[in-house]
Amino acid sequence: MSGESKETPKWQRYLRKENLGKRLLVGLLILFSLAAFIHFREVRVDMLELDSHAKNYVVAQVDFEFPDEEGTVILRQESARDIGVIYRLDPQFVDQKRFQVEKFLIDDPRWRNFLTKTTYEELYQTADDVKAVLLESRFAKERTLNRLRSLDLLPPEYFLLPSSFDGESAPLSDSFWQQIQQELIKKKRRGPDVAYILNYFQGIDWPMDQDTSAQRALRRQVETTVPQRFSQIRAGSRIVDQGEKVTQRHISMVQAMKKAMTEDQKIWEPLPLLSSLIFATLIVLIGGFYFHYKHQEIIRNIYKLSLYATIIILTLIAAKVTEFFLLQSTGGLLEVVRYPLFLPFAAILICVLLSGEVALFSTCFLAVILGLSLAVDHSRFIVINITMGAIAILASRNLRKRKEVFAVCGKVWLSCIPIFFVYNFSLNVFWNIYVVSDLMSTFVFLALTSILVVGLLPMLESIFHVMTDITLMEYMDPNNELLRRLSVEAPGTYQHCLVVGSISEAAAQAIGANGLFCRVSTLYHDIGKLFNPHYFTENQMGGFNIHQLLTPQESAQVIITHVTEGEVLARKHGLPQSFIDVIREHHGNTLVYYFYCKQVEQMGGDSDSVDEKLFRYPGPKPRSKESAIIMMADTIEAASRSLENADEEAITELVNRLIAEKLEDGQFDDCQLTFEEFGTVKRTIIKSLSVARHLRIKYPNKPSA
Repeated sequence: MSGESKETPKWQRYLRKENLGKRLLVGLLILFSLAAFIHFREVRVDMLELDSHAKNYVVAQVDFEFPDEEGTVILRQESARDIGVIYRLDPQFVDQKRFQVEKFLIDDPRWRNFLTKTTYEELYQTADDVKAVLLESRFAKERTLNRLRSLDLLPPEYFLLPSSFDGESAPLSDSFWQQIQQELIKKKRRGPDVAYILNYFQGIDWPMDQDTSAQRALRRQVETTVPQRFSQIRAGSRIVDQGEKVTQRHISMVQAMKKAMTEDQKIWEPLPLLSSLIFATLIVLIGGFYFHYKHQEIIRNIYKLSLYATIIILTLIAAKVTEFFLLQSTGGLLEVVRYPLFLPFAAILICVLLSGEVALFSTCFLAVILGLSLAVDHSRFIVINITMGAIAILASRNLRKRKEVFAVCGKVWLSCIPIFFVYNFSLNVFWNIYVVSDLMSTFVFLALTSILVVGLLPMLESIFHVMTDITLMEYMDPNNELLRRLSVEAPGTYQHCLVVGSISEAAAQAIGANGLFCRVSTLYHDIGKLFNPHYFTENQMGGFNIHQLLTPQESAQVIITHVTEGEVLARKHGLPQSFIDVIREHHGNTLVYYFYCKQVEQMGGDSDSVDEKLFRYPGPKPRSKESAIIMMADTIEAASRSLENADEEAITELVNRLIAEKLEDGQFDDCQLTFEEFGTVKRTIIKSLSVARHLRIKYPNKPSA
C-alpha cells in the first residue's frame, strides 16, 4: 500500500482524500449556472394594452424600425383601387342562346350540307364548350388588366371590356371571338364545326352584370403583393404620450423596440460572454473565500456543498422561469406582479438545512444578482427581497415542525404590508390599486414558497444526508421503537441518555453548536446496550455483577461491542448517518480503563504484558463539535454517579480531570473545538451537573402514632 502511494502523484492522492475533484465540479456547476443566469438577461419594456390610456411617456431607447401596419394597410388599399369593376355575361342569357342553338340544329337540318363530316353529337358538344367559355369569361377596363398584367396576376379568361358598353350590354369584339375560336379549335382539333357554332353567337348585344366576388378576390391578391412597410424610429423619439390612447401602431413600435434592444445585447459575441463569465467568477470566488474562513465544514462536506449548490440553482431557475412567463404575458400580468419574491424560498431552505448565517449571506448575494439580472425595478426588488429574506431567516431559526413553514411565510407576507405603503408614501400616494395587486401577488408567491419548501425538505434531507430540527423532533418521539425498547429493556441506560442529552444540549448551545442534535442523538448513542443490558452497571439495579464471572479482557470486549452493535442496530432501523457517527465516535478510541487496570493487576502490574489495543474502542475520534461535546457529557455524567459528595467543587475537579485526560489522549484532535469553546463547554457542564446533582435537606421521620 505504501509503495502504491509513493508511485501515485501527490495531487491525485489529495483529490481522493479530500474530495477536491467533486468539490471543484460543484463549484464549476455554480459558476456556469450563475454565468448563464447573468448573461441571458431579458429586456424589460413596459408593454401597452390596446385601447388603454398610457400611464407614462414611452421614449425610444435605441434606433429601430417597426412594421407599420397602418401605413401598409393604406398602401395596400391604394394599390387595390386600381382593380375596377369586373363584369360577366348574364348566365341566363347564355343559357338561352345555348338552347336556341340546339333548337336551330334540330329544326334546320341544312347544316348537314355544309358540314358533311360532322355529326350532331359533335355540334352539340361544341355548343356546350362555347357556353362554358362564355360563362367563365370576365371583362374589365384596360387599367385593371394592365395592373393585373404588371403583377403577373392576369387570368387567361379575362378580356377587355367593350368600349361600347353602356352599363347594361354590349356586343363582344371580333378579337374576343377569334381568341375563343382559337382556344376551342386547339381543344377540339377541328375548325368547321367551331366556326359554324360561334357564328350563331356573334353579332348580338350581350347583357352583363358585376361579379363582386371575383373583384374582391383580385383585390386581395393585389394587396398581398404589396410588401410590409417598415418605419424608422430614432433613439430619443417619443413613442407614446402620457394619457394618449394606445393603438396597434404603438404596440408594434414597443414590441419592435424590445426586439432591437435584445438583438443589441449581442449575447453570442465573445466579449459579452467573457464579461458574464468573469462577473460570475468574481461572485463564486467571494463566496468561496467566505466559506473558507467562516464555514469550512460546508466546503469539506461534499453533501452539504452539493445541497447548497442545488438550492442556489433551483432559485435561479425559478426566477428565470417566472420572468419568462411574466414578460410573455399579454394580459398585463407584469403590472400585477411588480415585486416577485424569490429570496424567502432560498432563505428558508438554507437556514433550515445549513445555517442562518449562511442563509443571510446567500440572501444578500442572491438579491443583488437577481436584482441586476432580472427585468424588474432593480432598487425596490433588491430592498424587498433582502428584507423578506432576512425576516424569513429570523422566523425559521427555531423551526421544529413542517407545518410551521406556513406560519413563517405568513409572517413574511405580513411584513410586506408596511413596505408597500412606504413605496406609496414616497410617491405622495396613500392608497391605490397597486397595493392590493402587490399584496395578492406576494401572497401567491409565498404560498407557493411554503408548498415547495415543505415538499422539498424531506427530499433534500434524504438525498444530501442532512439533518434538520424538524426531523430531529420526529426522532424525539418516545414511541419510537428503539426508544421504547431502551426504556423497557435498559431503563438505566435510557435515564443516562436523557441526562447526557440535557447536559450536551446546554453545552452545545453555549458555543453556538446544534444543541437539539446533541439532545436527540444522545437518545440513541447507547442503543447497542440493548443486546446485553445487564452487563452495564446502570442496568444492574444493585443486583449480581455478571462481570465477576468474566476475565477483564472478556468484560472489556463486551463493553466495547456495544458501539459496533449499536451501529448495526442503527443501520437496521434506518437511523440517519449523523446519529451513526455519534454512536461510533462518542467513545473515540479511548481505553476501557477499569478493566485494563484489572488486567494489568492480574499480570502482576506488568503493563507491557497487556495488549492495550484489546482494551480500546474502535473509534473513530469525534469529528464534529457536537460529537466531542457528547463524548465529554457521556464520560462526565457516568463518572459523576461515583461521587460521594456531588458539590460544585467536586464536580469541577471531576470535569477538569476527565477532559484533560481526553485531551492528553488526543481524542479531540479532529473535532474543531477551540480552547475558548472548551472552557465554555466545561463551565456549562459543571453548571448543569451541579443542578442535576443538587442535595435536598433531610426530612425528619414522622413519629408513629
